[in-house]
Amino acid sequence: MKYTPNISISGRRIAKDMPPYIIAELSANHNGDFDVALKIITEAKKAGADAVKLQTYTANTITIDCDHEDFQIHGGLWDGKTLHQLYEEAHMPWEWHKPLFKHARDLGITIFSSPFDATAVDLLEDLNAPAYKIASFEMIDLPLIQYVARTGKPMIISTGMGSAEEIQEAIDAALSSGCKELAILHCVSSYPASAHDYNLRTIPDMIARYGLVTGLSDHTLDNTTAIASVALGAALIEKHFTLDRNGGGPDDSFSLEPAEMAALCRDSKTAWMALGKASYERRESEKGNIKFRRSLYFVRSLTAGDVISPEDVKSIRPGMGMAPKHLPSIIGHRVVRDVKRGTPVTSSLIV
Repeated sequence: MKYTPNISISGRRIAKDMPPYIIAELSANHNGDFDVALKIITEAKKAGADAVKLQTYTANTITIDCDHEDFQIHGGLWDGKTLHQLYEEAHMPWEWHKPLFKHARDLGITIFSSPFDATAVDLLEDLNAPAYKIASFEMIDLPLIQYVARTGKPMIISTGMGSAEEIQEAIDAALSSGCKELAILHCVSSYPASAHDYNLRTIPDMIARYGLVTGLSDHTLDNTTAIASVALGAALIEKHFTLDRNGGGPDDSFSLEPAEMAALCRDSKTAWMALGKASYERRESEKGNIKFRRSLYFVRSLTAGDVISPEDVKSIRPGMGMAPKHLPSIIGHRVVRDVKRGTPVTSSLIV
């Protein structure tokens, strides 16, 4: 079953025929400081992002405190930690949510979150969250997706690590449980991710395969991949956002700083505007330059009755004469009056 390929969050329609919807992912970049979280939201608004997104979990709602090998992290940014240690450090205290939601709403920027269990959904419902994002790692948690879907709010599902079949299962779980507005994000769940791994041509395939609004969750270190995705149909772009990439937090090192977020908001919209439509019509901005195209001019002075030779006429700029394609047809004809060098060739001068 195909669904209308557009959604709306807080009154903002999101679709291929709209400028890309930019989500600034706050994630763990608050680094345990409430004032930093407030400032990130402020800077996201200044940068031009459409929304700022939180993550709602505690260490105990996402994992357990256990040092068994299964819970150890080896390699990467978080090497040597247990999962519980990582999420204890990274989580956003739940008591921050209400004032952060108020701060965003006062600024006029949309705010929502990724819940990681049912209690997080309940908290966010109490705050009247306008939408929900399912993280890539939770895409296979179909009961969570179903619980979120039953809120009736728009949903965004990130598809990192997911097979085509797993993505379809997540979509089916959402739509069958009451979700009426659903978007999916192409994603590579690597932190940071290489542009080489992104295979952006997957985006139009996802659009055709699933019939949903499709975007990009981008973990690369610059904006090139995100901007390129717009040309392939990405209607949403999510990027991690921080005040300082060298801030030392769990996600800082692969996040955009304010100037970079502002550039993403600007340049992705420019890319979208440049797409336009398939058209061979002359642009209004081009019309003044038509006179500088090539045309046929007499390059030697002739007397009435002279036969026109190939040396008498040349295709040059400007464009006041006959089109160059007529050159073979006028050779051998006569001029009906005297013409001076630099006169445009017109049919009225030839017999």
